[in-house]
Amino acid sequence: MPNKDESALGAAVQSPLVTSPANGTWIGVAVALSLLIVASFALTMPFARLPTYHTEMLLPAYAAAILLLELITAALLFALYSLRRSPALLCLASGYLFSALLVPAWAISFPGVFTAYGIDMGLQTTAAIAALRRIGFPLFVLAYALAPRATRASTATGHHIALSLTLVLGGAALLLAAIISGSEALPLFMRDSRNVATLWQIVPIAALSLYLLVIALLLARRQSQLDIWVALVMFSLAVELLLISFLGGGVRLGVGWWAGRLYGLLAASIVLLVLLVESTQVYGRLARTIAAERRLRRSRLTAMEALSASIAHEINQPLTSMITNANAGLRWLVKSEPRLDRAEAALRHIVEDGHRASSIVTGIRSMFTKELQERTELDLNALVTAAVEAARSESTHEFIEIRAVLADDLPPVIGNAVQLGQVLRNLIENAMDALRGSGTWPRQVVVRTCHRDPDEVLVSVEDNGPGIAPEVAQTLFDPFVSTKPGGMGMGLMFCRAVVEAHGGRLWATPTPPGGSTGAVFQFSLPSAILPAHDNA
Repeated sequence: MPNKDESALGAAVQSPLVTSPANGTWIGVAVALSLLIVASFALTMPFARLPTYHTEMLLPAYAAAILLLELITAALLFALYSLRRSPALLCLASGYLFSALLVPAWAISFPGVFTAYGIDMGLQTTAAIAALRRIGFPLFVLAYALAPRATRASTATGHHIALSLTLVLGGAALLLAAIISGSEALPLFMRDSRNVATLWQIVPIAALSLYLLVIALLLARRQSQLDIWVALVMFSLAVELLLISFLGGGVRLGVGWWAGRLYGLLAASIVLLVLLVESTQVYGRLARTIAAERRLRRSRLTAMEALSASIAHEINQPLTSMITNANAGLRWLVKSEPRLDRAEAALRHIVEDGHRASSIVTGIRSMFTKELQERTELDLNALVTAAVEAARSESTHEFIEIRAVLADDLPPVIGNAVQLGQVLRNLIENAMDALRGSGTWPRQVVVRTCHRDPDEVLVSVEDNGPGIAPEVAQTLFDPFVSTKPGGMGMGLMFCRAVVEAHGGRLWATPTPPGGSTGAVFQFSLPSAILPAHDNA
């Protein structure tokens, strides 16, 4: 089964040209081009029978342009078939290849073009090759219109393409060899080098009938955007045929004849231009998809780094406490008169810290994996009191005063007690760290709760330390940004992630109200308007 990356890349290389029905925009563009062709056709009509002189020299350039356009179109269609494996595309690519293979022989055998080089293949050879090209190409396009668009189950696209190339190359070579070698037995298509015979009129009528049939089938089925453009190719060839064989009187090298050849160039260019535009869009989509996948992988890697760093940062505190209590317990046990009561208390603290570490890991994992979290109605004042009491034993040794100023009648909040408790402990610990390295005296940390709005409560942690440096104020909550020596820079990022996951907001203020130094970290949480059991 393909993974998500493969599915995204597969979707990026899907070609709407052959997979999506024509929309109104492309139909409008095709109609506009058709009207432009009709308008230029009408302008050319009065001059169609005027002769031109010494224009044979332009014929090799015209033939080279047609050959190049049709060969490139065939190559792109074969490449598109290798992706889509549609039998219809294989027929169309073979048709363009067949038409291109006949162009060099048609140009070389044209009367008066290469006569100076001793090349003369007979008067009827050029007309016979032209007739083969006029009838052969629309037959391939008719096969395209009738062939199924569905993708082949087989993946042996290289074999199918090689077989098609062999059949088309071999068929074109055999037909050209038969025409050139049997030039004396060819039908009388030309009366002289410029004027057609009566028998020639069968060719344009048959070709025009095929053109109209193909256009009707493509417009009726209209299974893809490519159908519209191929129908426009057939329309351009029909206009070319009308100018050359009917309005131009079948006279070679006249104004109508050359004007018709311009429509032939247009017909040879339409599908090529559409394929080039489509290829550019596909490559653009592919580049954007690859860039998006790379960004996604980088974000996943960053998330994994953040998750591991968050766990390491948050679990460090209970581990440090466990080590401290374990050492204390050992000291009470190795005394000449062991104090079992003190050792038992230390062990109980170790057990509590172990449970706390487990709760921290579970809380961080659930936050990052977006799993359902256990949330209940919480008394925020009680959480603040517990966090202050947990930090007070350490703050006493550091001569740091921690006070809790709690608002009366504070409404409850809905949240995860472990995660919010860890946020409070992180903010208090950060305030204590700021005071440890300062010369401020007395050292104070104040934790306040208050009403902010009728439906919102506010918690603030204030200290009178050195404050927040301006260079880190803008990036304070980014991962891996820390002002502490050896700090990991994950604590504040974790706090903000938890608060925002609870529908709140966390921010920092450089100076406490009425104070000259220090910092204030505040977070707001929505109050529980309804009891927790009513929100189920």
